[in-house]
Amino acid sequence: MRRSSGAPTRLLYRVVDVRSDEVRALLWSCTYFFCVLAAYYVLRPIRDEMGIAGGVRNLPWLFTGTLVGMLIAHPPFAALVSRLPRLRFVSITYRFFMANILVFFALLKVLPESQTIWVGRAFFIWVSVFNLFVVSVFWAFMVDLFSVEQGKRLFGFIGVGGTLGAVAGSAFTAALVARIQPVYLLLGSVLLLEVAVLSVRRLSALPQMTSRTASPKEDPGEPIGGRVLAGVGHVFRSPYLLGIVAYMLLYTITATFLYFQQAEIVERVFEGRAARTGFFARIDLLVNVLTVGTQVFLTGRIIKLLGVAVTLALLPLLCMVGFAGLGLVPAVGVLVTFQVLRRAGNFAVARPARETLYTVVSREDKYKAKNFIDTFVYRAGDQIGAWSYAAMGWIGLTMTGIAFAAVPIAGVWLLVALWIGRKQTVIARANVPGGITK
Repeated sequence: MRRSSGAPTRLLYRVVDVRSDEVRALLWSCTYFFCVLAAYYVLRPIRDEMGIAGGVRNLPWLFTGTLVGMLIAHPPFAALVSRLPRLRFVSITYRFFMANILVFFALLKVLPESQTIWVGRAFFIWVSVFNLFVVSVFWAFMVDLFSVEQGKRLFGFIGVGGTLGAVAGSAFTAALVARIQPVYLLLGSVLLLEVAVLSVRRLSALPQMTSRTASPKEDPGEPIGGRVLAGVGHVFRSPYLLGIVAYMLLYTITATFLYFQQAEIVERVFEGRAARTGFFARIDLLVNVLTVGTQVFLTGRIIKLLGVAVTLALLPLLCMVGFAGLGLVPAVGVLVTFQVLRRAGNFAVARPARETLYTVVSREDKYKAKNFIDTFVYRAGDQIGAWSYAAMGWIGLTMTGIAFAAVPIAGVWLLVALWIGRKQTVIARANVPGGITK
């Protein structure tokens, strides 16, 4: 039952199907996601420019370094999940990354520009690890906080908070990069992450009625327990989780192909670090403005109308068309159109639908298995995509040929999306907590 309230809350009720006892959790979740993505999007254009400055030919090695970084980072995080309550391990994770940013700030500030090429490469790898970890922890917290039914209603709107944060972060970088040294922008990310920690604390203090765990015996205030690498074992024993792995691998392989094609076109067309950084920031801004409109007015309706399976299949279908178009016309305009639509479609539609896949798993798998898939598997897909792209270049395929080669890969991805979405529906209806690992 909704109670009478002020004009902002009444407007919220019109936009999203939220209950009165969910409003505070919804708004704090939006704030949390705003800060996480704003912090990342301040760093993203700086990372991309540093990657190109280090040489486009070296990008596959940077992706390899990122995969190694994921291998190193997952066990300590899983150990925190096993031994500490939710609030503590989430807070420690974010503050660890804040300390890392301050270290990079000091190195980039103290060392002369001629000696920062390797710092820039390390920064590229670190931001690639940072991005997946902070977002994975956010969504793990969300699927732990909300039920399957709540997720379908609210995750799309929660995504609006993140998109607004991405808009703010990319606009902040685009506006200031020509006025101040990019290194100073890192400090803004530190402040945003501290506000994210505050949001986690506020959400953890909300009444238990907003928390939906996989079992009434599981207390969010207690450590989850279990073995450090239990999530990895669960992934390889569960057809459902392996389906999510396949979806993630195909998504990242195609995304990496497009990223490398973007790097080649940008290196050829734009000159100067400021021009390239500004181009990347403007693409981010276009993506996020389009995403906001879609999330506010369409995401919830799309998932409700089409269901999880078909919703997950929309992005692979778009990529089939996009790569075919890029193969026919490998120009900046086609690249920008495809990149903006693909990324907006992922953030606004595919990502909320994908996160609902985890609402039917146990709490341990929401943090451990999910983190393994969101980080290591994601970057493994990057690795496969990066070296596959390089190998196709070595055997003589041009950018056009590689674009056409990506079309059937996206077709396989579409079939996987349909299967895993239908499997989630079956599990949700069966209502068997943790049943996927049996």
